[in-house]
Amino acid sequence: MQDVWAVLLIALGGLLLGGAIATWKTNKALTALLGLCTVLAVASGVLRLGYFG
Repeated sequence: MQDVWAVLLIALGGLLLGGAIATWKTNKALTALLGLCTVLAVASGVLRLGYFG
């Protein structure tokens, strides 16, 4: 079950990255916030998989 959460977090990071790319030209502050959330989601998903921890 823990692997499912990790994959879902990485998928959430992908969705957030798509949102950041879509808002790049209109709102730089929102893009930065979405980028930060992307990094956090992907990092927590990878760490939850246990490869680096």
